[in-house]
Amino acid sequence: MCHGIPSEDIVLKNGDIINVDATTILNGYYSDASRMFMIGQVSDEARKIVEITKECLYKGIEAVKPWSFLGDIGAAVQEHAESNGYSVVRDFGGHGVGLDIHEEPFVFHFGTKGTDMILAPGMVFTIELMINGGSHEIFIDEDNGWTAFTADGSLSAQWEHTILVTEDGMEIISK
Repeated sequence: MCHGIPSEDIVLKNGDIINVDATTILNGYYSDASRMFMIGQVSDEARKIVEITKECLYKGIEAVKPWSFLGDIGAAVQEHAESNGYSVVRDFGGHGVGLDIHEEPFVFHFGTKGTDMILAPGMVFTIELMINGGSHEIFIDEDNGWTAFTADGSLSAQWEHTILVTEDGMEIISK
């Protein structure tokens, strides 16, 4: 699902989907983004979860407005994911970024519109959602304590952008 550790034993092949998550630092400030890639000819199921997850990212981004609520993002993501038969991972989420890669606030990708922190101009955070084809439940590999898998073995996809809340809207700063 996420946090895989590269290995010579794992070779990408036709039909695989993979997420690449990268962090940049410019003048001491962080940004974070991730993208999904489809290797060769992928199944309809794999293509659909990649596409719907990207749509969920942009539904979350559309919810970002000055003086709206952090919960609006999660509600928009959850509604789109679930209306397409998917679930939203609850164990991971977006995060504030700035002088450190992971800062407050934690950005949930499920929830209720009109709740949580007010989005003020100048805030910078990621929308880093993970959508599963089955249950939202996950488990962490006990051997490395890092690699996450879907609990039911279903497909999962992840997209991420860093967002700046502006006086009159928002700006995607990780494009």
